[in-house]
Amino acid sequence: MTGPDAPSAHHDGARLDGTALDRLRPLAFSVAYRMLGSVAEAEDVVQEALTRLSQADGVRNPDAFVTTVTTRIAIDVLRSARVRRESYVGEWLPEPLVGPAQANLPVAMAAAPPDAAAHAELADDLSTAFLVLLETLTPTERAAFLLHDVLGYPHSDAADIIGTSEVAARQLASRARRRIARQRGDVGHRATSGGDNKAQDNKAPHSTARDDRVREARVRDDRARAEQLVTRFLAACEEGEVDAFLELLAQDVVLTGDSGGNVPPGMSIVRPVAGQVAVARALAGFMRRGAPIHFERALVGGGPGLLIVADDAVGGGLIGTWSFEVSGGQLRAIRGVINPEKLRHLGPLADLVRLHEWLRGARRRTAR
Repeated sequence: MTGPDAPSAHHDGARLDGTALDRLRPLAFSVAYRMLGSVAEAEDVVQEALTRLSQADGVRNPDAFVTTVTTRIAIDVLRSARVRRESYVGEWLPEPLVGPAQANLPVAMAAAPPDAAAHAELADDLSTAFLVLLETLTPTERAAFLLHDVLGYPHSDAADIIGTSEVAARQLASRARRRIARQRGDVGHRATSGGDNKAQDNKAPHSTARDDRVREARVRDDRARAEQLVTRFLAACEEGEVDAFLELLAQDVVLTGDSGGNVPPGMSIVRPVAGQVAVARALAGFMRRGAPIHFERALVGGGPGLLIVADDAVGGGLIGTWSFEVSGGQLRAIRGVINPEKLRHLGPLADLVRLHEWLRGARRRTAR
C-alpha cells in the first residue's frame, strides 16, 4: 500500500482545484465508510473534509490531510451515532454498498490499481460481516485498527491522525485486533493477523510473485464457491422447501434482518433467527408467501449477494439486500437490510405499503 508520504500525494502548497478534490473523494469515502458503516453519514463527512481541504493553504500532502481530517470527523460522528444506535429499533446493520468494490473505493492513499487478490482483500474490508465486527470497537479503537491494519499506516502516523501517542495507538489497534479475532474465532484472518510487533511497521510493502499467484488462486476459488452457494440458494428460493435450504446452511447459521422499524408489520424478522433448522424454516416460510418479488444477483459489500426487487405488478423498486457469510462451504450468516433509509443511495425503492396490501389481499383470497 502507498504510504502517507508517497511522492504522488505531494502538492505545491496552493489551494486545490475541483479536479484534485474529485481525485481525493474516493479515498475520503473509503475511510469514512469503514469508520461509520453508513453511506449517508460517510458522504457528509467526506464533504466536510474536502471543504476544509479546499479552504486550507500550504497543504503539502493532500492525501494525508484529507485522511486525517476525515478520520477525526468520523470519530466524532461515530460517538454520536453510537448513542442513536442504542435506541435503534431491532438489529443494526451497515448500509450496503452494491457493485464491484473497486468501482467504489481505492485500497488506500490513492494507490495504484490493485491486483485481483488485493481487490478481494478490499472487498473483505467492506463486507457486511467485517463492518459488523467493527461495531464492537470503540471509535478510537476502530480508527487505530483501520488506519494501521487496513490502510497500511505506521502506528506513529495513526497516532498523529487520532491525536494520541504512538504507544497508545499501538495498544488501541492491538485491543481491536484481539477483540475482532475473538468475535471471528479465526485469528488467521488477514485483517486480524497484524500482530503487535514493531517490525510490522517496517515490513516489505510487496509480496513475492509466487505469493501473489497463490493468493489470486485462493481468491478465485473462494469467490467461485461463494457464487455457487448463491446459485444454489436461488434454486432453494424457487423450491421454497425447508430441505432445500438445510443443505446450504451451517449448523450455527444466523439470519439477521434490519428494518429499523420502518417497514409494515410482518415484512421483516424482529430479532435474529439462529440455527440450521430455524433459519431454513424461516426462509421457506418467506418464500411460500408468494410475494410478487424477484431476486437479482449483485455484489453486496464486495461479495456475492442478492437484491430483493418488487415485481412490476406492484410498481417495482428495491425492497432490500441480502449479503452472505460463507464458511466451510456453507452459509454461516445471512444479513438482510430492508430499512428504506439505508437503501436510498441504491436507486428507486419499492412501495412497501402497496406490497403489504398485496400480501394481505393474497391471505384473504387464500382464506376464502
